[in-house]
Amino acid sequence: MRNFSITKTLLFLIFILTSIGNSQERFYLPGNSRGEIIHHSEISLSYVEEHEQAEWVAYKLTKAMIDSGYVSRTNRFKRDDSVSTSSAHPDDYKYSGYDRGHLCPAGDMKHSEIAMQESFLMSNISPQIPSFNRNTWKRLEDRVRVWAVENDSLIIIVGGVLEDSLKKIGTDSAISVPNYFYKVILNNLFQKEKMIGFLFPNKSTNAIIASFAVTVDSIEILTGLDFFPFLPDSIEDKLESQINHASWTFKEEKTNRNKESQQIPTDRTISESDSNGDPNQCKAITKKGTRCTRRATTEDGYCYQHKPK
Repeated sequence: MRNFSITKTLLFLIFILTSIGNSQERFYLPGNSRGEIIHHSEISLSYVEEHEQAEWVAYKLTKAMIDSGYVSRTNRFKRDDSVSTSSAHPDDYKYSGYDRGHLCPAGDMKHSEIAMQESFLMSNISPQIPSFNRNTWKRLEDRVRVWAVENDSLIIIVGGVLEDSLKKIGTDSAISVPNYFYKVILNNLFQKEKMIGFLFPNKSTNAIIASFAVTVDSIEILTGLDFFPFLPDSIEDKLESQINHASWTFKEEKTNRNKESQQIPTDRTISESDSNGDPNQCKAITKKGTRCTRRATTEDGYCYQHKPK
C-alpha cells in the first residue's frame, strides 16, 4: 500500500510538471468516462452518442491565454467530424427554443483562431435555456476568467448531467436536454492546490453564483465520473469533499437585476448576435425563458402572437 501511495505521488508530480505549458497533457481527464474521447488543439472531451453531446469537456485556462486574447467570436457552429458516429448538426437546434450553449466558452479561446473555431464545434455544445445561458452561466464564465488571471492557471472540466429520460430535441429527437450543468475547477499550484465545483439547474435564475457551489464529490455521484484521478488520495479526498469559498474571489459586478431578469416577459427579444437559432425563427422569449419556436411572420422577426402592437 505504501509503494502504491509513493507511485501515485510521483505520478502527481509528473502531472504538475508536464501540465505546465502543455495543452495536450492528458493527466487531468476524468475517469469512468462513457463516451468516445476526442482531442482538439486546446480541449478534450468525451462524446456520448446516446445523448448526442459530450459528458465532459476538459481544458486548461491560463493568464497568458487571456492576456493574449484577440480573436473575435466566429458564431460559426459546425459538426465535429472527429466524432466517429457523427456529432449533432447546428440545424438540430432550429425551432427548439434552446440556445446552443457552449461548454468550453468561446471567450476562453480568444488566444487562437483554431481554438476559437473548435469552440464552435457541436461536440462542445449542449441545449441551454436562453435566460440561463446568457445570464447565470455567462456570469460563471466571466468569473472563471478572473480566477485564471488571479491564479495563473486553472484546469476546468464542464458538462451537462446526462441521465436517462431527459427531454430530447433535434431532427431525430436525439439531443438530450440536461436538467443540470456542472463545472469543476482545479488550481494545481503544488502544495497549494485548491478545487471548487458548481451545479446549476438549466433554468432562469438570478441567484449569485457562489450559491451554486457544491462539493466535487457530489458531482461525481451525479455523473459517475472520477475527477482528477491522478491526484494523490490525501489531496483528492480533501479537496473534493469541501466547499472552500474563502479560496476564491466571488465579487460579482452589480447589474440591474430587476423583475425583467427574473421572469422574462413575452416581448423581450434576441439580437441577431445573441441568437443561436434559425434567422426565420421568432425572436421573442417566452415567460418560461425559452425562445419562441414559431416562424417569424413579420419583417422585424416576430410571429403572429409576438408581433409588436
